[in-house]
Amino acid sequence: MAVHLATLLEALAERYGSETALIHGTTRRTYGELECRSARLARAFADAGLMVDSKVAIYSLNRPEWLEAMFAAFKIGAVPVNVNYRYGENEVLYLLDNADAEAVVFEARYAPVLRAIAGRLPKLKLLVELCDDSPEHLDGARSFEDLIAANEPLAPIEHGPDEIYMFYTGGTTGMPKGVMWRHTEFVDRNLPGHAARFGDLGLTQPTTLDHCLANIDVIRKNKRYTTMAVACPFMHGVGMWGGAIAPLTTGGVVVTVPGVQFDAHRLWQTVVETGASAIMIVGDAFAKPMLRALNEAEAAGRPYDISKLKRIGSSGVIWSTEVKQALLARHDMELIDTLGSTEGGGGVSIMTRANPAPTARFAITPTTRVLADDGQDVQPGSGQVGAVVAGGIVPLGYYKDPEKSAKTFHTINGVRHTVTGDYARVEADGAITLLGRGSQCINTGGEKVYPEEVEEALKRHPAVGDCLVVGVPDARFGEKIVAVISLDEKQATTDEDLIQSVKQQIAAYKAPRQIIRVPIVRRAPNGKADYGWAKETARQSPAA
Repeated sequence: MAVHLATLLEALAERYGSETALIHGTTRRTYGELECRSARLARAFADAGLMVDSKVAIYSLNRPEWLEAMFAAFKIGAVPVNVNYRYGENEVLYLLDNADAEAVVFEARYAPVLRAIAGRLPKLKLLVELCDDSPEHLDGARSFEDLIAANEPLAPIEHGPDEIYMFYTGGTTGMPKGVMWRHTEFVDRNLPGHAARFGDLGLTQPTTLDHCLANIDVIRKNKRYTTMAVACPFMHGVGMWGGAIAPLTTGGVVVTVPGVQFDAHRLWQTVVETGASAIMIVGDAFAKPMLRALNEAEAAGRPYDISKLKRIGSSGVIWSTEVKQALLARHDMELIDTLGSTEGGGGVSIMTRANPAPTARFAITPTTRVLADDGQDVQPGSGQVGAVVAGGIVPLGYYKDPEKSAKTFHTINGVRHTVTGDYARVEADGAITLLGRGSQCINTGGEKVYPEEVEEALKRHPAVGDCLVVGVPDARFGEKIVAVISLDEKQATTDEDLIQSVKQQIAAYKAPRQIIRVPIVRRAPNGKADYGWAKETARQSPAA
């Protein structure tokens, strides 16, 4: 289905122009307003000399303007570029330079970073500043709202089949990389699940724009569209694709939560106020604070009414069964855990009260395979560990990096696949148990240990709030397993108790040999592990 997201938005605005598309605090935008404001900004982009394939960086917290800037770029065939707002000057400089950014839409709070690096970005043509609660301002930047007020909407254009959609990923190691798709293939990748999700309405997989719109008509007529509260950042693929694009391409509503830091109480308040039917998160890093906030509100005699919530979705970080069970004890709903990364994926775990699901166990799609070292498929129930490769619609590659592209995107038996970097076992029923990233695999005494498996064992201990497991050099074992842990202050425990709890669950050689206690385990805003920080913390420990 060769549908461009700009074309789909334009069609939705024509069909459902008065219906709510975006909610942010007291701000509400209809589909018509979203389309019109995006079209006005697109005119400003074009007048500044931006065109097809120009890169437009978006450097902002979650807010409606993030999506307006993205769709404005789409309208002229330009490529939006997500910027991690936690990056320092050098990282932002690298990303903007690597992306060949010609425009940056940014919140005023990030003006000092751009002020320091803009002179080293010769391709920049336009800086667009979003007003926020900071006193910062960048001289020479244009006001987002002034540009919208000063420009007439740009008329829709025809989009070519080779226009590029790109999303930057930092992964767990290395510098950020731009993952590229043909725009229409990216849409094809992200729409297939919609018909299945609404299968009881008789929907079929859309093959044309009219077919897609007909499906949305049925969804809206039956009031089944999603009002999605997005807890994780748009600058992460889970927040953008599951949190924003999925509801918008099915006639739904995107709800963003004001604030610089994730606040679980504010999220639940937003869910109650908006009647959100779904929440998008990234694993336990979000789910644990959310559960704690529910408990705190109930203990204070002010429980949150979450009766309208139908599902919580997650991807990118392990979401443990114990946390899911505790959420389901509060309210019966679907907990949808998707196996995937920016480069690709192909598995899902759906848990309800009636259907429990083990941690990190996924049913995989027909195009996903687990390959042994000899390139053969791992046989179900064999206990063998293999590399996960995902087929289906696969990215074109990394922007300006053919070497890394060749390592990640392979043709296997004539079919293009993504080597995700994940390792897994194939269970007897064909499902897979995800073990972790090969890049983080610890080789200790000749045995391979995947950190995520050890982390999940540790997190089952009631005293453990969060943890990361890393390997540090060791004269005897090659690498020693070290756990960097934050603990619940109300729970007393010893290091030996933590280590023994792991040995009771998995092989003894996988247990950490050292525990390092820290106030907070560092993670990115999207919940992804900061293994670099954990390794440095482990190396600097006096015991190490």
